[in-house]
Amino acid sequence: MLRNLMMSQMDEFLVTIRTSALPHSGTYGSVWIALVGTLCETPLLKVNPEQHRLLPGSAYTIIITPTEEVGKLVLLKLRLEVQPGFPDLNWHCQDIEVRRHSEDPNVDVFPCHKWIQSADGYVELRNDKVCLRKEETLAILTAHREKALKNKQQYIRFGIFIDGILRCVDMASVAALGPNLTQIRQNPDSNVHYLRGFTERGTSWNSLQELETFFLFNGGKNTVAKYVQAHWKEDAFFGYQCLNGPNPLWVKQIRSLPPNLAVTSKMVRPFLPEGSSLKHEMEKGRVYLLDYEILDQLPANTVNGKQTYLTAPLCLLHYNQIEELKPIAIQLLQAPGPQNPVFLPSDSAADWLLAKMWVRNSDFVVHQLLSHLLRTHLVGEVFCTAMLRHLPEIHPLYQLLMPHIQTTLQINIQARATLLAENGVFDKSMSCNLEAVKLLLARGTQRLHYSSMCVPDDLGCRGLDTLPICYYAQDAIRVWDALYRFVEGWSSLYYCNDEDVQQDCELQNWIKEIFTEGLLGFSHIGIPQSFQTTAEMCKFVTMVIFSCSALHSAVNFSQLDYNLWIPNSPAAMVRPPPQTKGMISEDELLSFLPGVNSSCHVLCVLSLLSQRAIDYVPLCHYKEWYFRSGATLRLVKKVQKELKKIAKEITKRNKQLELPYTYLSPDNIENNLAI
Repeated sequence: MLRNLMMSQMDEFLVTIRTSALPHSGTYGSVWIALVGTLCETPLLKVNPEQHRLLPGSAYTIIITPTEEVGKLVLLKLRLEVQPGFPDLNWHCQDIEVRRHSEDPNVDVFPCHKWIQSADGYVELRNDKVCLRKEETLAILTAHREKALKNKQQYIRFGIFIDGILRCVDMASVAALGPNLTQIRQNPDSNVHYLRGFTERGTSWNSLQELETFFLFNGGKNTVAKYVQAHWKEDAFFGYQCLNGPNPLWVKQIRSLPPNLAVTSKMVRPFLPEGSSLKHEMEKGRVYLLDYEILDQLPANTVNGKQTYLTAPLCLLHYNQIEELKPIAIQLLQAPGPQNPVFLPSDSAADWLLAKMWVRNSDFVVHQLLSHLLRTHLVGEVFCTAMLRHLPEIHPLYQLLMPHIQTTLQINIQARATLLAENGVFDKSMSCNLEAVKLLLARGTQRLHYSSMCVPDDLGCRGLDTLPICYYAQDAIRVWDALYRFVEGWSSLYYCNDEDVQQDCELQNWIKEIFTEGLLGFSHIGIPQSFQTTAEMCKFVTMVIFSCSALHSAVNFSQLDYNLWIPNSPAAMVRPPPQTKGMISEDELLSFLPGVNSSCHVLCVLSLLSQRAIDYVPLCHYKEWYFRSGATLRLVKKVQKELKKIAKEITKRNKQLELPYTYLSPDNIENNLAI
């Protein structure tokens, strides 16, 4: 009798299963569900598909009556089962709401917001309370947390793509990632109709007029590309590109000349202010350098059966009194000598323009493989892989970072299988062959520094932080500061002091594996091996977000604008660099460019990469459920307001510029590294 009385007082759980409203989120399958409490686990109950079909946007409530006291409800256990005669479709579960009885005003929400597959077996959900590991009060939840990480570590592992470079995820295909780490990017149709028509033409351009006709069909509506075509020969525009073009990461201020640059003060005196000297201008911080030493002695590619050539130029630039950065000397090879002349603006127009084209070719290679691939894609993959292995989904930093790095693994796996593979764009069309790609990425890894990845440190070190015409620097520092304040606010919700950071074993395991595995234990990079302070952690997390959003937008979405006019950024050069001056006429410059088909192959790829997605998400705009309420929502609204103000200031400035710089306006920054 007593037992019957106890049973009558037991709760009848009202469980509402909600399917996401995403396209194709429903499934023909049925769901088994069990409640896991501190005292017992209810038997698995099958949700009958005849009555409760899992349609997109649907919500179905079932009643679960335990036969024993459950205690405090801590987990839900789900399993998707295929129905005989029906396709095995994945199910995107939004969440599950649980009430202890129909009159109970309290609702326990167990968020899911991910795809569940029948092959997953049992999937456990916990409630929506974000917490650090030390805050777990129940052994069952601590065990669940550890089990979830162990399961991920079994299939998310670090692998090797190329010896000596940052490690990558050990997966050969996107399918292995599963549906929750992939997405279908909704791209607008790429207008490559006029590019594909040249796929069989391996010869060079016949004339400048022919090249101009090609440009009119492909770049006539691109205002930046039209500006590039009109001004690419000008020294001031050459300098502008170093600061604000696709690769703003290479130019740096110098106070003394490199010993291998055979430039004398007498050589460049005509290009400096009257009465000044090179030494004096360097002391004033008005001299800058592009040094492509990293390309020295790399093997060059063969394109269309023709040998291409790579140089490793040094280019000296001067910031003059009318606020222009102009090149004043170019040495095409690293070792000085009689067959490696220093080219000057006073040389013939053809010699000087050809020297600048060689620099632009070197910059194109460095931009593609180091500033773009290494500095955004590959470092982002390290952060993401280590995070999936060491931060559980309930960890606050997992939730903060995931929207910014989620698609990194997918994009990089696809790139390794296509762009960086045999017969890919590098192999077929660029001056770097696959052997050179490996060597250059290894050299880039050896020269990678944490300080160069952190915007304030990098801009200060390179003398760009106060340069009025460096719009990249102006915008990057404002976006960085806004992100840092956002990260700082987020971390303050969960870390009360430095001790909390030090004692977060999951966080410490994340940064430790980034250093030891992802970055090969290279101490010269300067990445923290542990976090001792909240400020140190916030700086690192800001760097991760900036690298995978703002920096990627700056170096990726600018590509087509500056490369559509092919002579401005040649992907390859098919004649050797000049060893003496005065041997080339302007009519011969086109003969240095690669075949028409290889140039068009490069532009087809850049056209795809430079397009913003239809489902594009701007910086710090989030679709994830945990950003939609409470303190996190207030932080999101605050940073969005700050970014909106930055965007307005950039728009106001750009109205005064002949060539606006738009790539780091927050409304043009994609929230993650999605292409």
